[in-house]
Amino acid sequence: MSRRLLIGALAAFSTPALAQTDHSHHAHPAPEASLPAEAPPAPADHAAERFYSREAMQAARDQLAREHGGSAAWKVMLSTAEARPDDETYAWSGEAWYGGDLDRLVLKSQGEGGDKLHAAEVQALYSRAVSPYFDVQAGLRQDLGTGPSRTYAALGFEGLAPYWFELEGTVFLSHKGDLTARLEGAYDLRLTQKLILEPRAGIELAAQDAPELGIGSGLASAELALRLRYEFRREFGPYIGLVHERRFGRTADLARAAGEDLQATSFVVGVRAWF
Repeated sequence: MSRRLLIGALAAFSTPALAQTDHSHHAHPAPEASLPAEAPPAPADHAAERFYSREAMQAARDQLAREHGGSAAWKVMLSTAEARPDDETYAWSGEAWYGGDLDRLVLKSQGEGGDKLHAAEVQALYSRAVSPYFDVQAGLRQDLGTGPSRTYAALGFEGLAPYWFELEGTVFLSHKGDLTARLEGAYDLRLTQKLILEPRAGIELAAQDAPELGIGSGLASAELALRLRYEFRREFGPYIGLVHERRFGRTADLARAAGEDLQATSFVVGVRAWF
């Protein structure tokens, strides 16, 4: 009997509490989470423009580009400046450029002489980077020296091929309609950190005979050189070497008719420098 009374008493006390709990839950529902009126804008390339004006951020990006390689620079490179004691002649080749990573103004020059200037050329080119390692170049070339004067339109490339081969190729069209081409390549073989052996090769081609220039159609000439230089500093390296030149085909016929040698090998002493 006492057990039934105890259970009834517990039921009497617990039921109102449960009912009150359920009642209070239905009487005061939890508020629902509020949704934004509209979705935020999609992220753009420059997230900072959500907080600052586009003009202010563009100025900051331009300044960052200038401080990390976007500013203008310049360089003067004298690739070869040499004397050839065998025949008492001299020769040079080099270039200078001014500009940025993508666009540059390039000036190139090369030539040779003895008691007087034999042949020389100057090129003024616009250079545009088309990849991390190669530039396309276009401009004008002017010939100087004792031969006929020619002005050429020039179109070519310059860059660094895989395995660190330096390559340069150019097609020239003169105001007389002479079409020629030149291809050169070089490689620096580092024997030590300061002693470098540089093999270099170049060929010249012509689309037609130009007797007044001493050039015949086809493969006109080739040059092979081997220079050993010692770089006291990266910017300055004297060298010694051998240069072999040879003419071919119609160009050789023209040289033979003029009483000139078809090939020659010269010992050279010179310097390579840049700043």
